[in-house]
Amino acid sequence: MSNAAEDNERRGKRGEYRGCHRSPAAKNLSRKAEDYLEAILNVSLEKGYAKTRDIAKELGVCPPSVVEMFIKLSKLGLIEYRKYEGVILKPEGREIATVIKYRHDTLMAFLKLIAVPEDLANDDACLMEHELHAKTIEQIHLFVNFLNEKGTANHILQDFDEFCIVKRSEAEKERN
Repeated sequence: MSNAAEDNERRGKRGEYRGCHRSPAAKNLSRKAEDYLEAILNVSLEKGYAKTRDIAKELGVCPPSVVEMFIKLSKLGLIEYRKYEGVILKPEGREIATVIKYRHDTLMAFLKLIAVPEDLANDDACLMEHELHAKTIEQIHLFVNFLNEKGTANHILQDFDEFCIVKRSEAEKERN
């Protein structure tokens, strides 16, 4: 089974962690820690490796902050950190990162579908990926796929755009 297939199998259809050997500390990771794991995964997928400066750039933080979090994540057994060499996700860290990425990508697809500007959609997806229930994420994922597979997304989105224009115009008239 490929890594992606294994990740999907572990994640399941609901975008939730399924690992039965999760450490107690990993069960209650902070948003920040989850963001670091996701950034490590994203950079690793893009470049084949992840170094401190890559993660600092990805998250818009300073390198010492990255090193501090790498040490914490390493103590939790989620990554392998080697000073001056970079970082590698351990299986449990990869599992968590893959779920967070799935949640983020699902939310980004939905927000872009409803014409939220990409930079705002990314910021909002980063917030929501940590808060929404796994079943909600799955319903959003299914809805986006439904629209795309049925080929109705363009028609519905055009109707939605027209609706938004009318409603914004009405709201503007009420304000004046």
